[in-house]
Amino acid sequence: MKKNIHSKSILFSTGILIHIIGFIQCESNSKYSIEKRWTEEKAWQWQDEFGWRAGTNFNPSTAINQLEFWQEDSFDLETIERELAWSSELGMTLHRVYLHNLLWDQDSIGFLQRLDAYLQKADQFNIKTMFVLLDDVWHPVPKLGIQPDPIPRVHNSGWVQAPGAEILGDSLRHDELKNYIKGVVNHFANDKRVIAWDLYNEPDNVATQPGRVDLEVKNKYSFSYALLKKTVKWAREVNPSQPLTMGLWKGEVSHWGNLDSLRPLERFMIENSDIISFHAYEGDPEIVSKKIELLKGYNRPLVCTEYMARTNGSTFEKILPILKENQVGAINWGFVAGKSNTIYPWSSWNESFDSVPKTWFHDVYLPDKTPFSDKEIEFIKAQLLN
Repeated sequence: MKKNIHSKSILFSTGILIHIIGFIQCESNSKYSIEKRWTEEKAWQWQDEFGWRAGTNFNPSTAINQLEFWQEDSFDLETIERELAWSSELGMTLHRVYLHNLLWDQDSIGFLQRLDAYLQKADQFNIKTMFVLLDDVWHPVPKLGIQPDPIPRVHNSGWVQAPGAEILGDSLRHDELKNYIKGVVNHFANDKRVIAWDLYNEPDNVATQPGRVDLEVKNKYSFSYALLKKTVKWAREVNPSQPLTMGLWKGEVSHWGNLDSLRPLERFMIENSDIISFHAYEGDPEIVSKKIELLKGYNRPLVCTEYMARTNGSTFEKILPILKENQVGAINWGFVAGKSNTIYPWSSWNESFDSVPKTWFHDVYLPDKTPFSDKEIEFIKAQLLN
């Protein structure tokens, strides 16, 4: 069932339209000077202002992917508000939320309105947002419109890459993303409800699932690196009040503290992030602690933007206290189980499940608010509310 934003104000729509027209005119009539990476001092001022925060990668249970989350016909504000309330009850104060360039192409004004509607609800629960603009993970061919039903008992069967193989694999088309990146960042550049910009999730992550390998970009590293550099340039030209970041996710952990040991792509990510972010799905607390130790060497605030995969051994009980002790922002993957099917593990693409696994891979609640574990809920509250 379609859930609408309250009423669409003509005045508000006109204001956004004027804003976009002015932005485009500015683009065509003047040259931007590229702003530099934040100083360490400015980054720590940001940390002092917002403090330690923890939360989740938020996707409503009724959306299979970013497109179903935000398209007008499937934007489910009722479910979003309910699940935001559950997040707040646990003490969560930070959500990482994925967007998509096709949403801008489809309806930039409506898209911005829906982003604002989400932010209004999140703000009511004192939840800040980190938006993710691009993503190299899962299906390489995103399509607007009605999204496919989930493949039963298969992890993230409908999640889509942004921009996807068609644009990513053609460097001549990369500039098609410029208005999306600049338009969204510029619109919220001074919005206190937005706490940071995660520009590009897991660049050079190659889809290996059945039926998708042949759809992937060949030599993806080169194309992702090229697009990443342009994306950083566009965002820097806007010069938002919030920090830019790109999360480390690949490579030998022992190399993370030495720029000369990293591939050029990962080195560029660190050297151009105002705050340092990373992923940590390892179940061994020593590995997570090692990541933190090495990344502290860059003398910037740290945020773990993805962790928690129970059957990998990565649990709230093991990892959240380490992040809290080190004042590393903590954003787990998965909140309310739904169309994404992330209670099933990554391996569900290659092994069959006939029922919900005893130990969920991700997620905290079922849609009726049944938790994976009452004990786990109490642990999270103890960590986040005290």
